[in-house]
Amino acid sequence: MRRLALLSLCLTLSGCSLFHPRPPHAPPEEASQYRFPATFPEQDRQSVSGAAAAAITLAMEDFLPRWMKPPRDASPTEVCATQRESYDVMAAPISEGVMLVSFSVREDACRNLEGPPIADIPTVYAIDTRRWLILSIQK
Repeated sequence: MRRLALLSLCLTLSGCSLFHPRPPHAPPEEASQYRFPATFPEQDRQSVSGAAAAAITLAMEDFLPRWMKPPRDASPTEVCATQRESYDVMAAPISEGVMLVSFSVREDACRNLEGPPIADIPTVYAIDTRRWLILSIQK
């Protein structure tokens, strides 16, 4: 009986991680080699509010889910289009409790590759920052 309770507790505690895996981390040997700079860099520093970061994350998980992979026969352009780093992101609050998040293909991404070009039309999300849900998507 005690083993069953322990197993149940372990499954309960780890159950959430089965559905929300942690992002990949470098192996401990590699991580131990990284040295942080003494101060945070001034040049190219960007500040993002917590609400904007959360809204971007919510929209990105819908726009390009982490589990989404290109088909085996995908062209180089199609593969590029499934990579999050291929997109620039803008976020702006438009009213109390609503933030817009826009994804557009980076100017230097996915160009001159084999396959159909990616449409340069931004995808815009309206995010409710009180209830943390997607209100609407403009494509």
